[in-house]
Amino acid sequence: MGFVQSSFNNSVIEGQLYMVATPIGNLDDMTPRAIQILKEVDFIAAEDTRQTRKLLNFFDIQTKVISYHEHNKEQKGDYLIEELQKGRKIALVSDAGLPGISDPGADIARLAIEAHIPVIPIPGASASLTSLIAAGLSTNRFLFYGFLDRQRNKRKKELEKLKGLPFTMIFYEAPHRIIDSLQDMQAVLGDREVSVGRELTKKFEQFIRGPISFCMEIIENQKIQGEFTLVVSGASEAEQQDLKRQEQWWLEVSIQDHVNHYIGLGHDSKEAIKLVAKEREVPKRDVYQAYHEL
Repeated sequence: MGFVQSSFNNSVIEGQLYMVATPIGNLDDMTPRAIQILKEVDFIAAEDTRQTRKLLNFFDIQTKVISYHEHNKEQKGDYLIEELQKGRKIALVSDAGLPGISDPGADIARLAIEAHIPVIPIPGASASLTSLIAAGLSTNRFLFYGFLDRQRNKRKKELEKLKGLPFTMIFYEAPHRIIDSLQDMQAVLGDREVSVGRELTKKFEQFIRGPISFCMEIIENQKIQGEFTLVVSGASEAEQQDLKRQEQWWLEVSIQDHVNHYIGLGHDSKEAIKLVAKEREVPKRDVYQAYHEL
């Protein structure tokens, strides 16, 4: 059963979950509405209570704060839903930016929606979109990926799946992995255009723009601080065509060799014929007859 939410007409349902954006660096980016909500709710669920208390103290917000993070989300998630069902108004905040982006905020939002509790977004700063609009790359279509895997082999596999996409791609990365990730991007994607942003909206905000190789050289010669946001150009039309040719390697071989390729990978002849028919977009009967020379 679905749930229709009307945030501005909720006199019947008292419990409300507010997803409140906080500044990603510059405290002046805190919106008046966010400040007001944080003052009015019954309590605030924060990813890092110490970081959130600094923010609250700056704006003279006295609201109670409890922790809600990746390691206690199952236990605290149930507690938050129970409190919301009692009619409590709760604000969820992350360390910086929009809650629910690369943090467990999405989990509590889903639980609240399933419990028919209104989820009300309070918009504000976002590291991903802030970096995107300053990157100088296409914004017509883009993909937010978040953090790549920490293990190099898995990270490269993720990039392999992304390299054919024509969309601008946005990634987050930690300081101690930024060089490794850029190296893997260059190895898999090629020396694409990238914008590397760090210390966003802060005093020492920096954007490094250019080919991946150029950005790596600059970063290697700097003292690395702060979380990074990488905005990478998507695959060009030429790159897409080249990938398509690589994927259609079978155009250069006979149907028999094509079937034998899949048999060599462990498929039986029936399954191999089915795969070949699908790739070549021809009837299975035709592949069967060609393979068996009927």
